[in-house]
Amino acid sequence: MIDRTWLDAAKGDIPQWAASMPKDADGTTIDWDWVRSLDLAHGVGTIPESTPQSIHDALKIDYATREHLESIIAQCNSTFMTDYDRFIGSYRLPRALAYANRRLNDNINTLLHLGEQQHLWVVSRERRGRITVAVLRPYSGSRPSNDDQGMLNLSGETGDASAGNTAAENSDVKFPTTVALDDIQDRTAAILDARAERRKAQRFQKRAGDAAMARANLSGATSPGGAASSGNATGHHPKPDWRDAYLPGRDVDAVMGIDIETTGIDPARDYIIDVGFEFMNMASPRPAGEPETYAYEQGYYAAGDAYGQSRLAFGVPPENAALGNALIAKLTGIDVRGRSSEAGYRLFDEWPQAQAGLLARLTQQPYVAHNATFEHSWFMLNVAGYAESYRAGRITIIDTLPMSRQWDPGAVPTNEHPYGDNTLDAYAKRQGALDSAHNERHLGLEDSHIMLVAMKHHLAALKAQGKGPWGPAGRSGVGGKSCRSR
Repeated sequence: MIDRTWLDAAKGDIPQWAASMPKDADGTTIDWDWVRSLDLAHGVGTIPESTPQSIHDALKIDYATREHLESIIAQCNSTFMTDYDRFIGSYRLPRALAYANRRLNDNINTLLHLGEQQHLWVVSRERRGRITVAVLRPYSGSRPSNDDQGMLNLSGETGDASAGNTAAENSDVKFPTTVALDDIQDRTAAILDARAERRKAQRFQKRAGDAAMARANLSGATSPGGAASSGNATGHHPKPDWRDAYLPGRDVDAVMGIDIETTGIDPARDYIIDVGFEFMNMASPRPAGEPETYAYEQGYYAAGDAYGQSRLAFGVPPENAALGNALIAKLTGIDVRGRSSEAGYRLFDEWPQAQAGLLARLTQQPYVAHNATFEHSWFMLNVAGYAESYRAGRITIIDTLPMSRQWDPGAVPTNEHPYGDNTLDAYAKRQGALDSAHNERHLGLEDSHIMLVAMKHHLAALKAQGKGPWGPAGRSGVGGKSCRSR
């Protein structure tokens, strides 16, 4: 029996959030009474009758609900982390909203599929700026009555006997003559682009203000720009970057490497389906008594200095499993059609014991990930207590991506890779952790392993050369990114 009572209990936090966060990420005043009215435990999606207009209307409602939810979720992180008076005690409400939004997203994809089945539209997945969106176009067996308005003629009277295959010809359901497509297009890309432009304008204003203050104080020497980079052996000197906060210090030792596989890239829409982690000491000997061998999926991997390996498999709701995910199946080998909760797989966001166990490991030493902001964003919206622990300074994050970008001589800029090729696959091969004849596996434990091996090799080389953490811009201590009290 899945305990979902925490979802309703999370609404008890609304007064705290409402006092600190009156507007969402798009600058719109939040209707907290609307949030309070949502049935987070049983679903916020719309189940229509099986008629074209009902499907259209349900999709329109669900898109609007998703836009409202996601604009609220997107603002929660900055509000929580800048709540220096700790008025907001818990991140439970954003996790609850994300839980409901994932199921809503499944409902949207089910409606899109249902519309295709009934020949209401054809769905294509297209990259639009920062995200891939579903684009609806008229069903090819019919003729749109007005291309500009996106109206689809479902009367079956196409004037072309060869067209055929209309919904009206293949169903006993009596369809209306038209269904609008223009008002049920996915607006996510436009919303994210507008949000990014606002942030860009805000950064520009801040830089202009900082520069004006520096001139007024005659302090141009310390105006924004950051410390000089340590560079690398090629003469390429990457500019300081916000990711540099995740670089390790010269005293880093015991760490936990972690990698997750998910059904997509959005922690408010998609699911964690695979988690792999292991431990490794960067400086001290491997702990005595730990098993010396471990069987990775890749037979040519040797455990070496790694210990405490673990892999965890998680499932997806039946609605998600029914639709499948060809891209993830091809990338990871995980077919979500066999990972339904009805097949016995537990969902990570419904398994508090799994979350608690992972959190305990994340807090006992620094954790390492490649492009760690990805894992961090997923843990914020999936792991009970993670956001609170991070804000309290109990979590330290180290990222091998900026290690590759800043300290790896092989990560030189090219036309294809303006900042150098810093994928885990490329980094691991340059650091001797992955044979050139093989590629990154895209499974949590295997990717965690090659990442830690690469990191250990890289740190040893940097120490011998007096570079990286041991260079002029290096840091003492463990390093990494952690939240410090203000």
